[in-house]
Amino acid sequence: MVTVPHDLPGTPEYVSKLRYAWRVCSVTSLGLVLIGIAGSTLNVALPTVVRHFQAGPFESGWILLSFLLVSTASLVFFGRVADLLGRREVYLTGFALFTLASLLAGFSLNVWFLIAMRVVQAVGSAMILANGTVIITDAFPADRLSQGMGVYIGTLSVAQLIGPSVGGLIAETAGWQWIFWVNVPAGIIALVWGVLTLRKVERGPREPVDALGNALIFAALSAALLALSEAGSRGLTSPVVLTGAGLFVVLVPIIVVVERRASHPVLDLRLFGGRMLACANLASFCNALARSALILVVALYFQAARGLDAFEAGLSVLPVPLGIGLASPIAGALRVSPYALSIGGSLFSAAGLGTLMLTADPATPYWIIGIGLFVAGCGSGTFLTGNTTQVMSALPHGSLGVVNGFRVMIMNVGIVLSVGLSLSVLASSVSPELRAQVYAATLSRLSPVAVEQVMDGFRTTYGLLFAVALAGAVLAALARTRAPAAARSR
Repeated sequence: MVTVPHDLPGTPEYVSKLRYAWRVCSVTSLGLVLIGIAGSTLNVALPTVVRHFQAGPFESGWILLSFLLVSTASLVFFGRVADLLGRREVYLTGFALFTLASLLAGFSLNVWFLIAMRVVQAVGSAMILANGTVIITDAFPADRLSQGMGVYIGTLSVAQLIGPSVGGLIAETAGWQWIFWVNVPAGIIALVWGVLTLRKVERGPREPVDALGNALIFAALSAALLALSEAGSRGLTSPVVLTGAGLFVVLVPIIVVVERRASHPVLDLRLFGGRMLACANLASFCNALARSALILVVALYFQAARGLDAFEAGLSVLPVPLGIGLASPIAGALRVSPYALSIGGSLFSAAGLGTLMLTADPATPYWIIGIGLFVAGCGSGTFLTGNTTQVMSALPHGSLGVVNGFRVMIMNVGIVLSVGLSLSVLASSVSPELRAQVYAATLSRLSPVAVEQVMDGFRTTYGLLFAVALAGAVLAALARTRAPAAARSR
């Protein structure tokens, strides 16, 4: 008697699994939208929050940096924890933490309590992001996984597209508290839907958590961010900057030694062994470094230098996520090699940033700025599609989970450093007494001289991001696979 496999297309079991998979996709997509909107709204509404708390440059920067630092450093950690405690349980706990922290953030009486709630938000975000992709992979039949993953990733573009305008509108009409409170009903809906939808699954192999590696990486990133964020305001010879830089330099070789000896390292340094993977991951780092602070810097430009309100600034930065959202699926549909897409995307990103650098002036027509932003966005979307495909197809399927976790972490480190570095370079262009005016977006009310000073900072910041994007193009060009068959058979 011949038995028919239950998971073949057309069988009742297959249809039932596919229906469940799409429900799972709706849960994970809600999580991605929640985190994406929460991040992009605050990037635009930051000056409103800064003005309310009368925060100084240091506190202003760490309202953003605290979230990026903690979520990046704990991303792989919570992926490992989910193996021990259950992926569904950790994922839903992430929703609960993120929602609770958003509620309490709106009741903040001082800026440091707000920063503490941002840290709790970051922990919840890491729990969600570390497990969403794996939950989708487990739920979908193999022949439909690409469709589910496409919808899941696409929701992030939607969140980034509507986030800036929503953040600006909320900041101007409802008050800064609603920047955080708007997450609460969405978080409750996502949590309830997740509890009702997600099934408990058998836990995978209980791999040990690299607690020491996570702690060292967190310390190194904290030291680097402290040095970067304070270099602009205190100077390169400041004791704080020198201490942070010194700690980072000391910790890097220690991390290398510890991670080489760890049985399940959080940073698998073997993935830098081959030239293709090393250059592709470094190109991804450069693209994230050049891309991630762009919306924040441009939103500050429109508010601090041109006197626009938060809502208008949010609308003004929309060409970036629009370019990413349009270019990603188009690049994926083209019959062009991932290698060529990576190089072309990096060059497009550099072209957009170069346009912004050469035209940085309060009187520049918006259509010129909009073109620069759109080209930079298209470049990032094209690069992400090509680079992700190139890296994920470089190793056997058994290594994909490790490669993806490592790839995401490398990108997130670039995102963290991008914000810290950009804010530091921008703040260094004006005198200490005017730096708070930059973050509060009130500089345009003072004098043309003050505005011209900060414009020098914007030009320098765009120039730095332009140089990083060019370096990413060079690394992408070096990431050519000479013998793909050998690489697959390792």
